[in-house]
Amino acid sequence: MESEKEVENGRYIILISGVSKGLGRALALEFGKLGHIIVGCSRNQNQLDSLQHHLSTISSLTHLLIKVDVSSNDEVKEMAETVLQKVGPPHIIVNNAGVINENVKMWEGCVEEFDNVIDTNIKGTANVIRNFIPHMISNNKKGIIVNMSSIYGRTAAPLISAYGSSKWGIEGLSKSLAKEVPKRITVVALDPGIINTEMLATHIGSHSASHYQTPQQWATKAASMILNLSSADNGASLTVEDPGILVR
Repeated sequence: MESEKEVENGRYIILISGVSKGLGRALALEFGKLGHIIVGCSRNQNQLDSLQHHLSTISSLTHLLIKVDVSSNDEVKEMAETVLQKVGPPHIIVNNAGVINENVKMWEGCVEEFDNVIDTNIKGTANVIRNFIPHMISNNKKGIIVNMSSIYGRTAAPLISAYGSSKWGIEGLSKSLAKEVPKRITVVALDPGIINTEMLATHIGSHSASHYQTPQQWATKAASMILNLSSADNGASLTVEDPGILVR
């Protein structure tokens, strides 16, 4: 395993879930340009293949992208075994995989959709942490875990009760986990801000979403912020610089 040597070279192994599009993809490309090794997962093999090709054009390193549904603990466990065997434990985890529900009143929404949001956004995050953090701890190195939250994890909004519930859950999970890990591990909940993604468009419409920053613009700020997190940030609820203001 190359974990210790990579850190000595200033190169980190960075695991990003939901890596195939939106914020995950932009962040993977930004970290790739900065010389780090990307380990990513997504449910969409075609999008993973596209990202793998793009990474190969900007980085000479070997990156590991795996088709995984993070809501399945068995699949995440299998992914962890592969990652540990091929590249070693990650130094940084960005739990980015997430879905949003259709705009609908809570009692009028589809039961299966509500369950899918909770399974992906909360259970998916827990599955990744559960299967990787023991190895990060035993690695005896500095580690960072970033759990993607949202403005809707800190303030209420109508018509997205499933999504809001999941992000409030991420805030609580992050704060509890931060009290459980060794001091060399930093856990934060990160509100990315308002970004023009497919997810935002489903909530406020494509035209309104287009007025906000692109994932690429966001990623340059977010990558630098994540790389500079320290133990002083452990347990914090943070927001990426210049998040934008949501106008409804």
